[in-house]
Amino acid sequence: MRAFLRGMFCLMLGISGAALAQDALLKPFVLGSKGPGEVAQAVEAAKAKLTQNGFTIAGSYSPYPNATVIAVTNDEMRSTAAKSEHGGFGAAQRVSVTKVGNEVQVAYTNPVYMAHAYRMAGDLKDTAAKLQAALGKVEEYGARGLTAEKLRKYHYTFGMEYFDEPNEFVKYASYEEAVKAVEAGLAAGKQGVTKVYRVDVAGKKETLFGVAMKGEGEAGKFMDDKYIMSEIDFRDVKSTAHLPYDILVSDNKVYAQYARFRIAISFPDLSMMGANSFMNIMKSPEAIREALSLTVGGKKDAR
Repeated sequence: MRAFLRGMFCLMLGISGAALAQDALLKPFVLGSKGPGEVAQAVEAAKAKLTQNGFTIAGSYSPYPNATVIAVTNDEMRSTAAKSEHGGFGAAQRVSVTKVGNEVQVAYTNPVYMAHAYRMAGDLKDTAAKLQAALGKVEEYGARGLTAEKLRKYHYTFGMEYFDEPNEFVKYASYEEAVKAVEAGLAAGKQGVTKVYRVDVAGKKETLFGVAMKGEGEAGKFMDDKYIMSEIDFRDVKSTAHLPYDILVSDNKVYAQYARFRIAISFPDLSMMGANSFMNIMKSPEAIREALSLTVGGKKDAR
């Protein structure tokens, strides 16, 4: 009888542990380290550590002074991305190096959080462990936290887009033609949108592009990386790794997550109104959509 009760107790503990794991609150970013230093040296050190831990550096850029973002990928990200619709949005993670006052913060997107937000067929836990081994882990941050279940059904509020409601900009005759058109549009940079990186999904006609966005003047500021982040990235620990924005070629079509989803998934606790709120960048979703669509050969009003 005692053995039976012990067995039942262990079973209940196992079930309870699994439920707790399922209900764990995930946050969009991980702070790897912080301390004195300079951005350039911290970037080179981070790249070296990432390479040593099996990551490929896909690209990097400086969206504004004292900030650099490095895009990385590995076999787990590329292969997991191939197993779900539009899984390519999770084919890269982003590492940021940001100087705030006299402190340099090294942070990165949380692969487990992003895997669930992008409804991937896996949780990228191995990638998370390798990023931690490379860059450290002080804390997760960027939100009060969301469970995996809520992330897979996430939208900011009523009437706003889900992950499976992306912008579809244009359809080409083939995957190859679509990729060629995106490469050409990013190289031309006529809409202020330029290439930061490219990652090809393993064994699938799908390619992820990271793109920098720079707008000119009053009309262009609402799609500008620096302006948008100046309005919403206001906390002490910076969420610079929200950038860059992304474009996905999947088969012969070109997509992007609509900004009301893409921004909100990185800043889920941002208030709707008030100082440092979504209201301050109310025009940004349409400005971003228009700039991206025209860049990849779509129409101004393509959705």
